[in-house]
Amino acid sequence: MNTLLLEPTDILFFRDGRPMSGSLAGHGAAWPLPTVTNAALHAALHRAAINGTHGHDHHHRNGERITDARKFGSLVTVGPFPVLRSGAWLFPRPLDAGQPGSTATTYLPLASASPWRETSSLPAPLLHATANTAAPTKTPPAPWWTAAAWQRYLDLSDLSDPSDLFHDESFCDTEHTYGIGIDPTTGTQDGKQFYSAHSLRLKPGCRLGLLAEAWDKIADDPAHKRDLIKEVFSNSGTCTPVTVGGQQRVCTVECSSGQPIPLPRGKSAGFATACGKHLVKWALITPAIFPEIGDHKGGWLPSWIRHTDGQVMLKSGDTARSEREGRETWRKRVAALPEIPAILVAALTGKPVSVTGYALPHEAAETHGGAKPTHLAVPAGSVYYFECENENAARTLAVALNWHGSDDATTLRNRRSTLFGEKGFGLGVCASWNFHPKSV
Repeated sequence: MNTLLLEPTDILFFRDGRPMSGSLAGHGAAWPLPTVTNAALHAALHRAAINGTHGHDHHHRNGERITDARKFGSLVTVGPFPVLRSGAWLFPRPLDAGQPGSTATTYLPLASASPWRETSSLPAPLLHATANTAAPTKTPPAPWWTAAAWQRYLDLSDLSDPSDLFHDESFCDTEHTYGIGIDPTTGTQDGKQFYSAHSLRLKPGCRLGLLAEAWDKIADDPAHKRDLIKEVFSNSGTCTPVTVGGQQRVCTVECSSGQPIPLPRGKSAGFATACGKHLVKWALITPAIFPEIGDHKGGWLPSWIRHTDGQVMLKSGDTARSEREGRETWRKRVAALPEIPAILVAALTGKPVSVTGYALPHEAAETHGGAKPTHLAVPAGSVYYFECENENAARTLAVALNWHGSDDATTLRNRRSTLFGEKGFGLGVCASWNFHPKSV
């Protein structure tokens, strides 16, 4: 994938769906969600007007077929993440590491699941609550970690080294501005509206880091493709402008390819055991969206986990589709594969993140524009705890959940968010876990 480094030319504005009037500041200084930068690159591809791009046909309700009505569906992005002046990428802290200045795991599941399980508010299908092993403190832990800190957390090594832990003020500041409503007819103040706003200003040398690619067929030939990201941002080593977020704010983009993927790498072997079970945990690097599907309520519970008993419904075996295998044949073959023998027993998730947006009208696709549906995403850093039947099941689960699959960390293989996986949602890494020492 291509590495894109976005450097703002001014302040940035990333507001959510909450109102912005009077004393409400619009919350525009929050770090942008993956949907924001994905939409920015998608718009940049349209503005570039590249010749010969392959589109997807669309059918009107009256049966009429419109050729190439939708384009750039192959765009895949990951990020954005803060990039320091030193070049280090930062990632959200895992929520089970709650000790300031340390990457040690402090929140662990309690071993005993009864008799309080039946009378507690712990939602099904969870069997164990999590509890803190550290002393209470009012000092908040650093919300951003480098990949090196994440690796120490995953490998349980050098836990007390705080050099790779950062707070927001390390790379950005919040600016407060005020504005008035303008009458579009007279161009003067409308006498009604007054608002305050928060904006995000990155510190000198700090940037937004993205991974992106958009492979497109050449002359509709699947055997010959080109990466449209390289077409748009072809001046590697220099800067190309792109509009990001609200208020038409501009960033310059430095594009490079062939760089190693900077995300932390998860474990696929060497997991701890307890009572004959192999213990695997999955920590999210990016948010994930799990919508309601039938009886499955979604929300914090992944769609690929059975809501009645916590069984992982991901398949064990060869789930890859070969080039000569038809879609229906592939689906039937995968459906017949056995499920990975693992169950979800505990979870530690943060407050849901609202994911929304605004769509422009699209005549060919028969969309009138307007506000997009609001989804509630599980925040980055959330942790899920699994018990696996045997060592092979633990490895199979880890390969299915790690963003890189097996030990090869050069390709993004797994995006375990039910929605917006192509926008970078649902990337996570696996590690080992143990029960709370005072509950064993």
